[in-house]
Amino acid sequence: MEVIYGLIPGMLILGLVAVGVLFWAARSGQFDDLEGDGRRILMDEDEDSLRCIPDAEKDPESQKPSTGSIPGPGR
Repeated sequence: MEVIYGLIPGMLILGLVAVGVLFWAARSGQFDDLEGDGRRILMDEDEDSLRCIPDAEKDPESQKPSTGSIPGPGR
């Protein structure tokens, strides 16, 4: 029975922390983009990878290594 005297204040503090985190998330804009994930799944993967790499070219043929002589190990 004495344990409950420690658990009740602990649960009240934990509940207040959870409510504080909820209000912080709402004020900092965590819930602003509710449709972004739904649309992001429909985007083409190639467009996403090009958007992440600013110097990437759209033509995959131009990104292949040259077929010149490449010295092997020990040469």
